[in-house]
Amino acid sequence: MGSKLRARLPYLFLVVLTLLFDRWTKSIIHSSLDLNQSISVIDGLFDITYVRNTGVAFGILNSFSSPAKVLLLSIFTIGAAAIVILYSFHSPARNRVLQAALSLILGGALGNLYDRINYGYVIDFLEIYFRNYHWPAFNVADSAISTGVVLLALEILRHEAPRTA
Repeated sequence: MGSKLRARLPYLFLVVLTLLFDRWTKSIIHSSLDLNQSISVIDGLFDITYVRNTGVAFGILNSFSSPAKVLLLSIFTIGAAAIVILYSFHSPARNRVLQAALSLILGGALGNLYDRINYGYVIDFLEIYFRNYHWPAFNVADSAISTGVVLLALEILRHEAPRTA
């Protein structure tokens, strides 16, 4: 195995771990709860609620209806995953924050892609709210993607060249 590939094994492990954790949690929800069934975890703040998201992250495009929506969203996700992989391989493996960010994004994207291809929707179940303010339901994959994007943004800001006047 080449040294370039060997240096990326921890990041591949993070991708696989993210994907497996996402699949495991979604399979528990799918087999244990009825659609829209809710279990209070922290009363007034956090519930586990089984919902089906036919849109993208946090229910965006959920109301858009088209027979081609699953196909288009799947193609978009595959394209985004390819870009993440290419960017990862064209960036130094020693940049651990960047590689971890890309791994989380990729693992999350693959987790949601699995759902979209197999079910035509994404299983969401984490619901955070306060009184009448509800954050759209999400899942482990969405959390991984969001965490990866924040880490990626921080890494980009950290390496941004100082501006001269």
